[in-house]
This record gives sequence, structure tokens and C-alpha cells, in this order.
Amino acid sequence: MLSLPLLLLPTLIAAESTVPANNLVGVWEATRHFGPALRGPLTLTRKDGRWIAEVAGQRADANSQGDSVSVRFPSDQGDFRGTLAAGGKEIRGHWIQPPTVTGGQRYASPVILKAHGENVWRGEVVPREDEFTLYLVASAGENGVVKAFLENPDRNLGFFLNADRLEREGDAIKLIGHRRNNNTEQALAQGVYHPDDDPRQDQFSLYFSSPRATFDFSRAGDASFFYARGKNPAPYRYEPPPAEDDGWPTGSLSEAGISEAPLASLIATVIDPPAASVHDPSIHAILIARHGKLVFEEYFHGFHREKPHDTRSASKSLTATLVGSLIEHGAPLSTSTPVYRTIYGNQLPADLDPRKNRMTVEHLLTMTSGYFCDDRNPAAPGNEDVMQDQTSDPDWYHYTLNVPMIADPGSQPVYCSANPNLIGDVLTHITGKSLMDLFQERIAGPLQLRRYYLNLSPTGDPYMGGGINWLPRDFMKLGQVMLNGGTWNGRRIVSPEWARRSTSALENLRQLQYGYLWWSINYPYKGKTVRAFFAGGNGGQVVMGIPDLDLLIAFYAGNYSDPVAYKIQEDLVPQYILPAVDRNH
Repeated sequence: MLSLPLLLLPTLIAAESTVPANNLVGVWEATRHFGPALRGPLTLTRKDGRWIAEVAGQRADANSQGDSVSVRFPSDQGDFRGTLAAGGKEIRGHWIQPPTVTGGQRYASPVILKAHGENVWRGEVVPREDEFTLYLVASAGENGVVKAFLENPDRNLGFFLNADRLEREGDAIKLIGHRRNNNTEQALAQGVYHPDDDPRQDQFSLYFSSPRATFDFSRAGDASFFYARGKNPAPYRYEPPPAEDDGWPTGSLSEAGISEAPLASLIATVIDPPAASVHDPSIHAILIARHGKLVFEEYFHGFHREKPHDTRSASKSLTATLVGSLIEHGAPLSTSTPVYRTIYGNQLPADLDPRKNRMTVEHLLTMTSGYFCDDRNPAAPGNEDVMQDQTSDPDWYHYTLNVPMIADPGSQPVYCSANPNLIGDVLTHITGKSLMDLFQERIAGPLQLRRYYLNLSPTGDPYMGGGINWLPRDFMKLGQVMLNGGTWNGRRIVSPEWARRSTSALENLRQLQYGYLWWSINYPYKGKTVRAFFAGGNGGQVVMGIPDLDLLIAFYAGNYSDPVAYKIQEDLVPQYILPAVDRNH
């Protein structure tokens, strides 16, 4: 987290006020935009053997080596790394933005600079927005108590803070509750109430320690994104998705043999009624494709097709797709590639546990590495949170390689995000290329991805354990590749065998089946059973394929760390979507 000292509130002195506590009742909202500042056209100029970069009025000297060009703007405002391509007509690369205030992470996004005159290249920098929205819902309780809960679509902060009520003494105001896993009641945030002659214009400010910022709350209007589609939404009416330049063919539900009525009932559960608890489902998007065409696309709470969404662990499935694509296109790589000998070469550590020497890429793909790294066990040294929170070793590859073993490779599956992330180190050693370049070459280019944000580790490597921000339509494409037997719009991404094995039930994990970083599950369907594979991520991120129906389903949601997120695959899919599908169409 970045410290924001200018946002700290001064010492609060309670003052007499004639405004009753019940004036706090209602829905309040606040949004903070933290940047980043550098964005817009990026220009690279080569003159007299010198490279100069300019963006948003900032200028810096760039470095070149062969066809590679890089620049770092002062005060950690952002970096660009690119390569001259297409006979010098383009410079393709990535913009690395500074750490976000809201999560402390860096992100890499694609930038293509096109020739703009002699020795001048220009392209657009579109960093990931560093923003945070809070909705505070206050209601009248007994004995004048003002009950409250907090919603946060970005990281579900309200779940972790576990707010209970608002208290006001004079114009001093506090949000009281019990932080998750803490039985002690405490002030979660405090600030100042700002009454107005017109109660509809009342405001209050609250300072939160995470993120370290003050939020100015005002009353939410009827069109607020707290509501899925406004406080009083119009009756739902289906419209086929529009054709875009993203490679998706589009069609209608009727053309795909899908009934509208069950899906209209599904939409009704999303948009009405509004959330009455932090544990109510918060669905951001639902998309459906059948027979290779996108036929259903609905967004809620201010999300839309041009707004990237965090996919959390669902992006693990991308790691498997990247491995399969590299194998398919000739990289000296296979599922039997040894992990430690690939990374260390002939310089294996003298005290290496012999079990580690038997670890292969397939063990990492199936979560059977044998590491003591269960993500549900905070005592496990390889636990994702433990690894990311520790500061003694910022190289997460090196950290993982030194995690102790608890079992023989291949003997038992344990869900562990460090496994797919370590694959990234194997791939860079095998190919000699950066993961950013491999992603662009083998995934982003062939799948016609328009915009994405790779979340980076402290060493600047894309984190392959999840958390990539994708455009909703684009992330769906991974599932369509698997349904198509390894292709996207006729272009071979992975082999048919890789698509089949990735989505097969190779291991039993968490009461489900697991393949190469893809889950699978069986559903009852009109008196029979159909098998579904899916990429799943914290909060309700789901891309699900059902081969027997040639059906693809995607959900994006904001219930991070809340078990209600499982309602999507356990309830919404079987109750509303599957009954709508005609098997014989």
C-alpha cells in the first residue's frame, strides 16, 4: 500500500448538532480515483542516435539494445518495454504502471506504437484504473441504532471489515464492526458528518486505513451503480450482443436453441431486489455462447464490455493454455519437462530434496507438486498469502523452489497457486523470452485480445497464479478454445489432445475434478447428466464449457472471499441456464 498522508483526517472534536442519527439511514456512495497520472499518447523519437520518450507532458531518455527499446519515467511513474517489429513500422511492447494504491500491484498492459513520420512512433497508453468504490447501506435498528453494511465491488472490502453500525456524536461519525476473524469490536473508519439544510444533500467523510484514504460519501441516486440497473429498473428485454472487432461471431438466443424465459428469470434475480446484506450475490456480468457464437451478454452495477474485470484464480487456466500453445508451436517443452533441472541446469543445489528432482511440469499443472503449499492452510510456507506477504525474498520463483516438500510429486493434489506461477520460470528458461512476450505471441495475438492487464510479482514477472484483468468477452475465449478442440476462429492454439486432457478429470480436488488447471463437474440435465469444465476464480469468476451442449457460459462477480460466490455454479447454472438449452438444436 502507498501512504497518503495528505488524506489523513485531523483530530475530530465532537460538536453539537441538531441532525438526528436517523438522518444517516439510506444508501451512501463514494468513489476515489487514484490515477495513475501517466496515460494517453506515448511518443518515441529516434534522433542522432538518441531515443526520447514522451507521455502526458513527461519526457525521458530511452535505452535501446538491438531491436529492443525501454524507458523508465522518473519518480516511478511508469515504464515502457518494446521491440521494433514489422520492418520498423511498429514497436510492440507493454506499459508497466506504478503500484496501485488500492492493492499495491503493478500491471503490464499492451501498447503498439506505429510509425508516425520518420523515426517517430506513437501509440496509446491505457493503464488500469486505480479506483475504489464504497457503498454504505444504513438502516434503522432498535433503540435508535443505525445498522450498516459496506459494499465494495473492487475488492469486497465490506466482507473483510464486517461492519455492524454507524455511530454519531455531534458531527463526529464512526463505522463500527468486527474485522473478519477478529472478535473485538472496533472503529473500522471514522470521520465527520456534513449536514445540509436539504437532508438529500448531506455528506460525510470517513477515513479507512486500508486503503489509506478518506472517502466522501453522498446519498446514492436512483441511477447509482449500487443497484444492478437502477433503483427502479425497467422490465428486462433481451437484445442479441452486437458484433465488435474482437473476433466473436454473434447471434440470437433463438438461433442457438436457447429459450429466453429462464434467462429473463435469471436476470430478475440479479436486478431485483437490491442487496440487503454484504453477503448477497453481486453479479457483474453474464455471457453465453453456443455453437461458437456469442448470443447473450448482460452487465450490471456499472460494468460493461469495455471495462476489464479481475479474474483471480480463473486466470490459472490461461497458464495451462500458454504451456499447451508453446508445445504445439515447437518449444522444447513437454509435460515431463523436469522443473528443477530446467531452472538450475547442471547447478542443482547440493542439499536438494531428491523428491524435487522428480518434479515435472505436469505435477505443477495438476497441483500435485508435493510442496507444503496448501492455499487453505496459513501454516503452509508455500501458501499464496504467506508467499506474497513475506518480504525476505521478493523473488517468488526462488521462494517457491525453496518451499519444503510434504509428499512425493504426483501422489496427492493440493490447491496451491505457487504451482502454476512457478511454471512461468520454467517457460522463460525453456524459451529465453519474457512471459509478457510469450503471452502476446501465443495468446493475445492469436486470440485477438484488445486489452488486458497482467499483474506482476515484485520482480516484474507476470504472476501466473491468477489475477489478470481481462475484458469479459476476451477471457471467454479461453473456454471457447477448449470447446473447439484447441482453435480460435480456425487458428490452432493448442492441440486437440491438449484441450481434451486439460479439461479432463485427472485428479480429485476439493470435491471436484481437476485437469490441467481446469476444474470439471457433472450436472443433471433433463433426465441425463452433462459434464462441464470451468475456470474458476475467487469472487465468482467463471468461464464454463459444456461439450455435450456445445455451450459456453461466463460469469463475473464481486463476492471475493465470500462463499456466496459458489451460488453461480451450484445454483444459477443448473437452475436457470441449463433448462433454457435445447439439446437437439
